Amino acid sequence: MSIELPDIERALAEHEPFSWLPADALSDMARSIEVSYKQAGEDVLVLDEPIHHLHFIRSGEVELFRRDGSLYNRLPAGHVFGQMGLLMKGKVRFPATTRKDSLFYLIPSELFIDYCEKYSEFGDFFEVNEHSILEQATQVGTDDMTTVPVTEVIKAEPLLITPDTTVAECAMRISDNYIAAALVQDDQGNLLGIVTDSDLRARVIAKSLPYDTPVGEIMSTEPLVMDDHAYLHEVMLVMLRNNTHHVPIVDDNRVLGIVSLLDVVAHESQNSLLLVRSILSSESVDALAQLSEQLPAVYERLVNEHATSHMIGSAMSVIGASFMQQMAKLAEEELGPPPVPYCLIALGSLARDEQLLVTDQDNALILSDDYDEAAHGNYFEQFSKMVCEGLDRCGYPLCEGLIMASNPKWRMRRSEWRAQFTNWIEKPEPEALLNACIFFDLVAVHGTKIWAKELQKFISTKAKNSKPFLALLARNALKRTPPLGVFKNFVLEEDGRQGKSLNIKRRGTAPLTDIIRVHALATGSMSQNSFERLEDISKTKLLPQEKYDELTNALELLYSLRAHQQMLAIRDKREPNNNIAPDTLSFTRQRSLKEAFNVVAQAQRFLKYRYTANG
Repeated sequence: MSIELPDIERALAEHEPFSWLPADALSDMARSIEVSYKQAGEDVLVLDEPIHHLHFIRSGEVELFRRDGSLYNRLPAGHVFGQMGLLMKGKVRFPATTRKDSLFYLIPSELFIDYCEKYSEFGDFFEVNEHSILEQATQVGTDDMTTVPVTEVIKAEPLLITPDTTVAECAMRISDNYIAAALVQDDQGNLLGIVTDSDLRARVIAKSLPYDTPVGEIMSTEPLVMDDHAYLHEVMLVMLRNNTHHVPIVDDNRVLGIVSLLDVVAHESQNSLLLVRSILSSESVDALAQLSEQLPAVYERLVNEHATSHMIGSAMSVIGASFMQQMAKLAEEELGPPPVPYCLIALGSLARDEQLLVTDQDNALILSDDYDEAAHGNYFEQFSKMVCEGLDRCGYPLCEGLIMASNPKWRMRRSEWRAQFTNWIEKPEPEALLNACIFFDLVAVHGTKIWAKELQKFISTKAKNSKPFLALLARNALKRTPPLGVFKNFVLEEDGRQGKSLNIKRRGTAPLTDIIRVHALATGSMSQNSFERLEDISKTKLLPQEKYDELTNALELLYSLRAHQQMLAIRDKREPNNNIAPDTLSFTRQRSLKEAFNVVAQAQRFLKYRYTANG
């Protein structure tokens, strides 16, 4: 099969971790690749057979299976598989079968191992990619993890060894049992440590230790444990916060088993994570529009299962970004490969991982500096129109302010975007301040994603050093005030549908998000999400800890109330919106809402005096 090297290189560069490689390394990889095609239903990898390549899915879809034949994962185009077998004994650990006709790029094992050692970011991806997948599961599939006992995902008895067991025997028993960790106990049954397959690679093989080394010398001591009354969500948070992949579960002092990141991901793959996978494997706009009909049900389930607002916003944002990404791929399939590289970016709430159900679309294009309007303009005009109109069909309405890639004003070269942000920051006129509330929150969705990161860094550096811009941006953030009267009573507006109500987005979450953005830009934070920006701000001396806690709690309450009200509208078959009638809330809820609005008001007062043109 003849495929041009530039096509291979461009396809790899659109996906992590290949996009992190130096240009010459990526070119060398493209030259070494073999191309393979399999029809739907064909075996790609067979259990225990030797494996010689890392597989990159160029098109199609693949299913991975456990040793017992049960489905482990379903991977669309852009994903890789086979790394676990390559890193452990060179034998297939998870057999793979094509679900659709599929095209693969085969990366030689020698090159893969060499790049893992040479390029730390590339290697770290495959060492911790389960952790990354878990974060995605958190964003998309947290609908019932808060109520699932951790004992439900324990699949087998733990592998128990003693400190004097040799590393050779430990490795053999881990491999024979198709697990990734063993627990080390003393003669009295006390848990001393844990040995993982990663420990064996990093602490034995990499350091050329003799295979008769006792595991007591290389084990991780005092592993984090949780009792059998914990919920799966609690275990997941422990993993995320401590960057660990295995947590022993104990009943008093007796070890019941180990929960791994793979267990969490496997559990979540049976739920809403499949919606994202279905989106990313859809082959037409009609199919995507049909999938979008599931959004209200997914949203209702997330709210009903008491997911935090951060989780809900992340889930809906990942879903929204997946629709955008697949629309871009479908547009490329119809129009052909892009004439020059580009990056499709999402703006506003989606970029902040704060998208709820009532939203329109905000997006733009970063084009290569090689872009020529006469030669390339027609392609990207058609491309942008297809993406934006497709999103409109999927329930993401066209932006009334025309902040979309279909507006030629928001299709610019890389250098032009830097010049545009420079102009907004150095000459902050009213329109520039309005744009700052949208364009300063951006994230890459498809294409050459590193360009968005570079632009974020450019904005962060430029804005942090511009006191006049920050002062005007702070003043602009004072325009939308919380709806509280002199005696802290609600100031309501007439709403023809709900009587007197308040708009919790316009008077609550939006002004608070504006406040947090100003602080984030002033402190040089690169984060986009408001909760994560607050964490960055808390590490500086800008705000005392109690103010950080107040802002975090207020943001959570306001977003949660928005989400809950929208969920009730779905349940009652009403059109969801951002209006809340306070008299429909309990007394306790009303009091909490007033306190949240009061926090916003205090934060605005601080903003007014903290940022001045003179510093």
